[in-house]
Amino acid sequence: MVNALKAQAASEGFVAVGIAPGHLAPAAGARLRQWLDDGCHGDMLWMESRVDQRANPDVLWPEVRSVIMLGMSYAPYADPMALADYPERGRISVYAQGRDYHDVVKGALKRLAGWLAHTADAGVKVFVDTAPVMEKALAEAAGLGWQGKHSNIVSRAHGSWLFLGAIYTTAHLEPDRADGDRCGSCRACQDICPTDAFPAPYQVDARRCISYLTIEHKGPIDRSLRPLIGNHIYGCDDCLAVCPWNKFANTAAAHKAFLPRAELVAPRLADLLALDDAAFRTLFSGSPIKRIGRNRFVRNVLIAAGNSKDVSLLPGVIHLLGDSDDGVRASAIWALGRISPDEFDEMKTLLAENEGSSVVRTEWDFSAGENELW
Repeated sequence: MVNALKAQAASEGFVAVGIAPGHLAPAAGARLRQWLDDGCHGDMLWMESRVDQRANPDVLWPEVRSVIMLGMSYAPYADPMALADYPERGRISVYAQGRDYHDVVKGALKRLAGWLAHTADAGVKVFVDTAPVMEKALAEAAGLGWQGKHSNIVSRAHGSWLFLGAIYTTAHLEPDRADGDRCGSCRACQDICPTDAFPAPYQVDARRCISYLTIEHKGPIDRSLRPLIGNHIYGCDDCLAVCPWNKFANTAAAHKAFLPRAELVAPRLADLLALDDAAFRTLFSGSPIKRIGRNRFVRNVLIAAGNSKDVSLLPGVIHLLGDSDDGVRASAIWALGRISPDEFDEMKTLLAENEGSSVVRTEWDFSAGENELW
């Protein structure tokens, strides 16, 4: 049965398959609870509400006997770090440059689960990053790889480039052996992080992580972290990209659905600053970027614009000083101060006194003080 299952999974585009038992070792849940207690999840409060179900599959679904963990490759063809030297361009995480992985992986999981339910006469449930499931801990238990020092799964065959999906089933399947940790003394992922988001190896503080800040975090980004974000406008691959195990990742194994769209590989910040809601929805149709909404995305672009200090971006930044969203206006103020202190002083005189939002008025005041340092 397991061999047939793995063959069927391969036909659906999965390059890694493993079986984990229907329960996790208590240590996995203990680490999760400690991470939550330390507040490292930031605003992701939904992680607190169902922690017991997340810590063990058989709490979420008591009938589960086996967990089938699957990996789909999105190994990039180009160097994810290449745009670091082009501040006028926005850096979008590799995983978000193609089709939304939630749709692609879930579709394949449903077909595979349907096959298993019919073949083994078993109950099944499928999960892709949308339920209280510890995918990385389960993937490690299933032998797909190990949680590296960047906290993500590292595979000997596919490096750090795997999308994970899970099938919970009532079928009794022989579990695979867990792979051992092979990070050794390497700390490349720790050292590359622009915001120092790793308080220790194997631990990530989401509150400092660029992926969290540009995707999950809804409010203003901490002022001390904005300059460190550089031109990252959606996610960050730095800690993944430098992993030495990536040298074994074969781009030919990458699912074709995740091939990058040309317009998302190296987008011009000037073009992105001009996006209204309709244009945003059109550009990011079928992309995971669409879910954060235009306002949060443009907030990110404005931070990148400020970090670029590119005066050619001033017209777009100044236009956004009149945006209807408080967060966008506040970010435009910060970007303006970074690019042109003289323009900032002029605009503050014209706009700040008539500003109705306390959030935006505060941004004027803070940015005015920072101008003395810039």
